[in-house]
Amino acid sequence: MKLAELHALNADLHCHSTVSDGWLEPAGVVARAKANGVELLALTDHDELGGLGIAAAAAAELGLRFVPGVEVSVSFADETIHVVGLGIDPQDPGIVAGLQQIRMGRDARAARIGQALADAGIPGALEGARRFARNPALVSRAHFARHLVASGVMPDVRTVFEHYLVRGKPGFVDHEWASLEDAVGWIRGAGGVAVIAHPARYRLSNADMERLLDRFIAAGGEAIEVVSGAHSEDEMRRFATVARRRGLLASRASDFHGENESPVDLGRCNPLPSDLTPVWSRFI
Repeated sequence: MKLAELHALNADLHCHSTVSDGWLEPAGVVARAKANGVELLALTDHDELGGLGIAAAAAAELGLRFVPGVEVSVSFADETIHVVGLGIDPQDPGIVAGLQQIRMGRDARAARIGQALADAGIPGALEGARRFARNPALVSRAHFARHLVASGVMPDVRTVFEHYLVRGKPGFVDHEWASLEDAVGWIRGAGGVAVIAHPARYRLSNADMERLLDRFIAAGGEAIEVVSGAHSEDEMRRFATVARRRGLLASRASDFHGENESPVDLGRCNPLPSDLTPVWSRFI
């Protein structure tokens, strides 16, 4: 397929279901993507592969091209970085074992967040978050945020994060995720392409961003999300320049979690700059 034809494809290669912290079941994500005109979809739940089989079957039934994916949590420079894996084999033993180890750490983190919020005068937050987690093995900050919104503590999820769940706020707890090299290694070992997710979201200095890119590429990382639901137009231009300078493939993604929570719906994000090579050239 020629470059212009690749760019014309409505690809959305990062979104979430109830298997992690999305609002829709995997088949519901696929149905919404199809209704929105998505032509190539990747489901990338946080540290979880459990929704891929259902999503792949639903996509096949609807005639929607599907790429199995995952979003892996990584610790780097006191930040949580997310690395998306695209085109992975969900049965690969290396990535299955690595993600299981991360999920075990999530349980402990959830308990510590609940205690931190109780210490800040918000008791019962862990139990409340669990009511929002359809997958009991994965209670995330988003589930705590939804509980605090439902309890009337804050008006919306974004405000909860700003006041309680980011570094320096009462409900934030430090946690050690996977190393960058491990995450990229698991993805590559499973036959996938590693992608730095929504790079503008990380509170990294320019020097730390360059170090992140150096280590990512050295480990075998190949792509970066230039277009993301979390990116402004200026941020998209910035990371398009990064992709050109570093020779990285470019990804396009809504990072959709739910209709009332995500700034961009499935398939509705901006197109990639026409000179960049889309990461989906590897799957078409």
